[in-house]
Amino acid sequence: MRRALVLALVLAAAVGVGVVAIRPRPEAPSAPAPARRPAPDMEIVFYAADGRDPDPPAALSALWVRAPVVLNFWAALCPPCRAEMPDFQRLYQTHRPGRYLLVGVDVGPFIGLGSREEGQALRRQLGVTYPTGTTFDGHVVRAFGVVGMPTTVFIATDGTIVRHHTGLLTLAQMRAFTDELLSLSGAR
Repeated sequence: MRRALVLALVLAAAVGVGVVAIRPRPEAPSAPAPARRPAPDMEIVFYAADGRDPDPPAALSALWVRAPVVLNFWAALCPPCRAEMPDFQRLYQTHRPGRYLLVGVDVGPFIGLGSREEGQALRRQLGVTYPTGTTFDGHVVRAFGVVGMPTTVFIATDGTIVRHHTGLLTLAQMRAFTDELLSLSGAR
């Protein structure tokens, strides 16, 4: 009986934290990078859209030299990640190709919030068509300062981090921060 009570209290606390984490907050921790530090490089293995074998890994640095990058770290079992993915899809569907790249990276396996298979299933379930993938380098989470989920990093074409945001982004914030990235990258 006591064990059931403790379990119920822990579950209630977890649900409460999840509800607070999902709620969009304009004051969510987001700030321009204080001194535009260089973004770490990483390899991304992109998930195939139709379940085929994935493409060979791509270096993040090969992407940011082509266009500014909006890099979103997410996990399959992260409720706030799931909540913001449809807005990232809307952002992707309304942007002009070539202005910037939107890339989602599933880090669930490294933080205990889902497997790669669960990540691919979530992507299919939500109808996500923007480029998403994973990495096999567990150091990426620490290198990019992923201390909460989701985390979105805005990288200029010179490879520097313009903004680092932890937590759920609204579509309005996504657009504002992407416009800021384009402006700072000279890509408007």
